[in-house]
Amino acid sequence: MELLRRRWPGKAKAGGLTGAEVDDAARAVIGAAGLGEYFVHRTGHSIDRELHGSGPHIDNFETADTRALAAGVGFSIEPGVYLPGRFGMRTEINVFLAEAGPEVNPAVPQADLLLV
Repeated sequence: MELLRRRWPGKAKAGGLTGAEVDDAARAVIGAAGLGEYFVHRTGHSIDRELHGSGPHIDNFETADTRALAAGVGFSIEPGVYLPGRFGMRTEINVFLAEAGPEVNPAVPQADLLLV
């Protein structure tokens, strides 16, 4: 979410960004690392009582979701990179978009990774 605040000052709050814009921001970071061709799914999805919700998805890959991220919306940010025949990795945070801005869960960044 810090990336979004830097990329779009004042826009990374309720009603300011679309799911497609957030997806584009994640793809820009992964692309700059030379791994864009291995990021082959949307960045995230809306979250509701049934897990995947009907709100804006964080997507400009499978569909271009141009709906604004409004206050009260929950969504996942889960970019992944998959190197064919080698390995894949994916991380996920969940975000609740409050009127004042995003609330990230877990609030503390992941410090440990479990390698399988």
